Amino acid sequence: MSTVDTNNTTNTNSTTSSSSSSSTGAMSQSDFLKLMVAQLQAQDPTNPVDNQEFASQMAQFSTLSATQDLNTTVTSLASQLTSASQTNQVLSSANLVGRDVMVPATTTAYDGSTATKGAVNVATAGAVVINITDASGNAVRTINLGTQSEGLSQFTWDGKDDSGKAVAAGTYTLAATDAGTSANTFISGTVTGVGYGGSSVGTYLQVAGVGGVPLAQVAQIL
Repeated sequence: MSTVDTNNTTNTNSTTSSSSSSSTGAMSQSDFLKLMVAQLQAQDPTNPVDNQEFASQMAQFSTLSATQDLNTTVTSLASQLTSASQTNQVLSSANLVGRDVMVPATTTAYDGSTATKGAVNVATAGAVVINITDASGNAVRTINLGTQSEGLSQFTWDGKDDSGKAVAAGTYTLAATDAGTSANTFISGTVTGVGYGGSSVGTYLQVAGVGGVPLAQVAQIL
């Protein structure tokens, strides 16, 4: 599982570029006004612009101005609503601090004494098996959960190998199969903090033993 990079790094570009109609292909109010003035200056004195046509152009200019003002207002409002929603989500998630959650993980950091609580996402009802290997890839423990129905099937690893001998503290890999097909694994961890990882990540939880996990990836609150 890829965890969230919680380092708040912001790249600031010191040069501010201003968009013009030549780069965007859209006509601004200034462009429209310049075009109208040029038209008036270049008109044939003996055949001036018809009043009705001039009034129509002014109406177009007024409509353009109103539309641009409306777009600016809507964009600003959308930004404010998004910011408020993000803030509310972070504040609401703060209630999870101290709670245990089940999050995606393919490894577990065994401390030598605390049992690992995990789960397997059973997509198709069938026999579920969890294989635990050490950092060198050696098989340590096989946990057979038997036939499980669809959903999250929880399991506990007591830190012992298949012979009942306690293993050393370290990082161990989890791999599960569901009816013979690879299945996603999860482990339980305590939420120690909440943060915001930008628009690409959103609100994330800092989970002990796992790291930063996007809120959307939390499978279960225990």
